[in-house]
Amino acid sequence: MSFLSSAMPKLPPWKILLVDDEPDIHDITKLTLARFRLDGRGLSFLHAYSGQEAKVVLARESDIALVFLDVVMEREDSGLEVARWMRQDLDNQFTRIVLRTGQPGQAPEERVIVDYDINDYKEKTELDRTKLFTTTFAALRAYRDIMKVEEARQQQVHYREGLERVIAASTHIFKQRNLKDFASGLLQQVVALLRLEHSMLLRLRGATAIAGEGDFEVLAQIGEETLLTPGLIAQLHAAERNRISKLEGDTYVGYFPNHSGKASLLVLKGVDEISEIDTKLLEIFCSDVAIAFDNILLNQEITDTQAELIMRLGDVVESRSNEAGNHVRRMAEVCQLLAKAAGLPEDETAVLKHAAPMHDIGKIATPDAVLLKPGKLDPDEWEIMKQHPAVGASILDGSQRPILKAAAVIAHQHHEKYDGTGYPQGLKGEDIHLYARIVAVADVFDALMHKRVYKDAWPVDRVVAYLREVAGKHLDPRFVELLIANVDEALEINARLPD
Repeated sequence: MSFLSSAMPKLPPWKILLVDDEPDIHDITKLTLARFRLDGRGLSFLHAYSGQEAKVVLARESDIALVFLDVVMEREDSGLEVARWMRQDLDNQFTRIVLRTGQPGQAPEERVIVDYDINDYKEKTELDRTKLFTTTFAALRAYRDIMKVEEARQQQVHYREGLERVIAASTHIFKQRNLKDFASGLLQQVVALLRLEHSMLLRLRGATAIAGEGDFEVLAQIGEETLLTPGLIAQLHAAERNRISKLEGDTYVGYFPNHSGKASLLVLKGVDEISEIDTKLLEIFCSDVAIAFDNILLNQEITDTQAELIMRLGDVVESRSNEAGNHVRRMAEVCQLLAKAAGLPEDETAVLKHAAPMHDIGKIATPDAVLLKPGKLDPDEWEIMKQHPAVGASILDGSQRPILKAAAVIAHQHHEKYDGTGYPQGLKGEDIHLYARIVAVADVFDALMHKRVYKDAWPVDRVVAYLREVAGKHLDPRFVELLIANVDEALEINARLPD
């Protein structure tokens, strides 16, 4: 697929710099070469009347093809100094230099061409119309061919650098473990891959999407403007239907199928043109992306299934103990709130959220006579009740899945107390796992805020006062303060997930 403009741009004339302290030489040269053409391009003349003026023009103009250079001007070797300066100081190895002199004895031809990297040497008296024409033609043709070789070299360098960026970008996105992070990383890497980050990032608006059952889910986006306009949706459907990538106006839609059956669609808005090399690089990059995309979707499906099973098992346990059905869901979200407020990484926060509903899984083995007793438990019954953390840990122990490993720790330690008076191990302070300390705060908060068979719901002021009272004793004071600082968000969770 190609996005290059079909209309060939009109090429500018060849630039020629005339350096001579005699104005007549400038006029005669221009007049003689007035009708000159090479590859359909005429000539554009620049003028300098001294070596110093020549340096100024050469430093300013980067695409001069040919310099006709006089030797003797303000000094006997002014032209030779300009030639040396061009090649050494300016590092201009491309512009062709034809040395013209009216005093050949001042600069012997052989020494000049060897020592000063001059491309041709002519005496002014021998430059009649024909020789001036052929000299110009040969010099410009040499310049044209040199620039073609240089352009090919630059393209090769660009392509090599592009492949290096593809490898680096692919390595980066393969590290992403969830779909949202993957999509965001993909979008950022594509922007970097196309070298748009400096000139167009602020106005470039793009999104990665998955084509689902007749609709599109936006996974990542750069820019605040809504992209899914009716026109873009029609373009997305066309890409999905025709299974092709296409640039329409300033919007590029890339279609990249994968084995999951849900094609990934890349939208880049504000793109005028994508070069052929960048198109190839994008295709290479996205072929790697398609593989990673399938793996991410598969892992996401496994994670989502695992999380749903855990949530449903938590529901079973809570319903058996006459707890409200949304207790485990509120717990999960409050744990997520506290983890984010504490600055935990996103992957750890997600694991904690999914694992928290299993905190009481051990109660599945607690006898109904104990679990459902409406009154206070006697000492023997209390000892039986205190067994559920160890039972929960034994049920979940041995799994290598991050969520289940976290759930085993939470089930075992969520009744430990910060001052060491909890059970079953009597752990103290930070010897209690971070996840378990967060779950303990969320569990106490939810139990106090909601009605139970043994108590009515407490008002929030009383709950906050109690949490402060037990901070440093039952609960980790750090997470107590984080909950109090974010209590409005916790109350929103309660309102959204009522009993």
